[in-house]
Amino acid sequence: MNSMNYYLFKAFLIFVSLPFLISQRIPQAKYLPLIPMYQDSLFSGPKTVGKLENKAIDEASGLVASQKHPGILYSHNDSGGDPHVFLLDTLGKDRGKIILDGVRNRDWEDIAVGPGPQKDVSYIYVGEIGDNNAVYPEIQIHRFPEPKGIDKTHKVQPEILTLVYPDGPRDAETLMVDPITHDIFILSKRDSANVLYRTTQESFGKKGKVELEKVMSLDFTMSVAGDISADGTKILIKNYLAVFYWERNPGESIPDALMRNPVILPYKPEPQGEAIAFHPNGQTYFTLSEKRFQIEPVLYRYDKK
Repeated sequence: MNSMNYYLFKAFLIFVSLPFLISQRIPQAKYLPLIPMYQDSLFSGPKTVGKLENKAIDEASGLVASQKHPGILYSHNDSGGDPHVFLLDTLGKDRGKIILDGVRNRDWEDIAVGPGPQKDVSYIYVGEIGDNNAVYPEIQIHRFPEPKGIDKTHKVQPEILTLVYPDGPRDAETLMVDPITHDIFILSKRDSANVLYRTTQESFGKKGKVELEKVMSLDFTMSVAGDISADGTKILIKNYLAVFYWERNPGESIPDALMRNPVILPYKPEPQGEAIAFHPNGQTYFTLSEKRFQIEPVLYRYDKK
């Protein structure tokens, strides 16, 4: 595709997505630092991996790479889907599913992999954090160890952490776990400046509901996904139009890093792109969209130059 056709295609995708974007009631951010920080030299443009083999993944709202099984990604559908975490490889091929026993998918919106209570064991975190109309009094995070093997079907009984916001219900679609401090972060979606909240691993051991800590506001809106690299040195957050990127200095916290202006990375507009994940090496990121406008979900990868 030549450059003229590529930009025409991008314009077409944005145009056909306008009804969806309007339906999301996108607020106006006070600041939206896009163009000044744009640097397209860090990562390559998108490479099409392929369409997903598993057609059950039609509302992919989260994506994360396994830290135990090379070449495996985890994903899930959002509201109303089965309580399943799907396994796929980095070519989009179906590798099975994990059934979460005893929970339901009210509105799963993101997934993360990171440390947990047992040393040298990586855990999967599923965020029951979606709330389009900000009406639910509580949200949940489901945690369980990564499976030891790759099976067609695997069943787990997750730990459940019930959380409340200090400033009332809100919608969120971004869940991240810091591999260095082990803190768990949730980023709101519909505020004009999205708000970052934090809780700790120790919260899983507390009875009842745990109140999140309000940490900071970010100068953009409509965040739909995020990830922290396996070594904790890089951060990705995306909304429907851009991918934001930060590099974290030694000894720096996640909020400290996010206080700097982000770099804007390459991103091919997707029909409803709500998932992003680092490769475990931190040199590649993947994006994935829900099925929309009858367009089948496509897995894209971007590689560091």
